[in-house]
Amino acid sequence: MRKIITSVLGLALLVVAFLGAKSLMSGKPQAATEPKKNVTAVFTDTVQNSSIPIVITSTGSLVARNKVELFAEVQGIFEKSAHLYRPGSYYKKGELLLQINSDEHRANLKAQKSNLYNLVVLTLPDLKLDYPEAFGKWEAYVRNFDMEAPLAPLPKPANEREKLFISGRNFFTLWYTVKNLEERLVKFELRAPYSGILTMASVNPGTLVRPGQKLGEFLNTSVYELELPVNVSYLDLLKVGKSVRLHDLEQRRSWTGRVARINGTVNTTSQMVQVYIEVSGKDLREGMFLEAELEAKNEQAAYEIERKLLQEGNKVFLVQDSVLTLTDVEPVFFKEKSVVVKGLNDGDVILAKAVPGAFNGMRVRRVGSRE
Repeated sequence: MRKIITSVLGLALLVVAFLGAKSLMSGKPQAATEPKKNVTAVFTDTVQNSSIPIVITSTGSLVARNKVELFAEVQGIFEKSAHLYRPGSYYKKGELLLQINSDEHRANLKAQKSNLYNLVVLTLPDLKLDYPEAFGKWEAYVRNFDMEAPLAPLPKPANEREKLFISGRNFFTLWYTVKNLEERLVKFELRAPYSGILTMASVNPGTLVRPGQKLGEFLNTSVYELELPVNVSYLDLLKVGKSVRLHDLEQRRSWTGRVARINGTVNTTSQMVQVYIEVSGKDLREGMFLEAELEAKNEQAAYEIERKLLQEGNKVFLVQDSVLTLTDVEPVFFKEKSVVVKGLNDGDVILAKAVPGAFNGMRVRRVGSRE
């Protein structure tokens, strides 16, 4: 039985193989399928040349135009201030920033003024005998001498003999000593040179202040300057007084400034020139970063494209009869994300978006503009 079943299966396989071979031999050969040509869909723009403003953008940080560092020229205890002596405190022009105890110095000043007064009084009898014509003015000087008021100038000698006489009595030396002490007395008080805020305070009331010690920093909050590096090639387009648009890095707030100064030195490495923009306004702070837009000139018959569309530095793709064609252009100004070019004709169709792997002669299909 096993032999019979094996023989039947073998026979069946032979019949199936025979029929399959016959079917293949009798089948007609199918025509070869032509390869499909790939056509890339692209977005395009139609060139319309116009006058494009060339705007130079640069970023810098604000610095107060009026800013002073406070230093002590005398020694003493820090007594008081018109306001809390802390960073951020606002002072009006002329208000007391800092007062140092001057009792010792004031006592020394009065002692020296007293010495001068006594010297003039003791010299009056000799003046009356030797220089009677000068006695009246010296007597008036003694009569008007005030220990609390600023020291008055000495009477002017009428002749050389009188000048030698009072000089021999040490009048001039003692007078200048007193005047020097009076000038130094002023240094025990520091007053605000303009309205502004204290940005740094390095001493506290009750602290012993020494000559040369830094006391703080004070700045005017009404006027700031922005230092910007500008390429030397655009220097001839910038003039002092030219208006400049400024905005913060988030472009939420804007201000208008003007070119205040232009440095006369060019950086040899970067070929940049420092331009100083003066600006005033609300919400400005020292150290704030701002971006400036300096409108240099208008470029006529120009067109603006994305920088990614520029090929080999000076070429762009045109779409002509559904084929990409490279054409030469003249880049005249590079922006952060775009470039202003010349050399295209009105009505030329160019790519609106970069196509990966694009090449000269590539077949494309227009599907619309980038909008």
